Amino acid sequence: MSAKPGIFSGRELVKIFQKMGYEKVSQRGSHIKLRNNETESVIIIPDHKEVDRWTLKTILRQAEISENELGKYL
Repeated sequence: MSAKPGIFSGRELVKIFQKMGYEKVSQRGSHIKLRNNETESVIIIPDHKEVDRWTLKTILRQAEISENELGKYL
């Protein structure tokens, strides 16, 4: 069983994903769209004070990144 992912704000997640090669494409309301040109994947991150852990798990699954990989960029 894997450990629970940490609590991050939306802006913290954007910074982490930018370190991974994602670029901010647009923002509509409180949702930020990021694209990785290398893998052509697009993810949307809510710009909230705290991103729900299930939302974070969904974002990681869409980006095909494990929780351990995310930890490398902290």
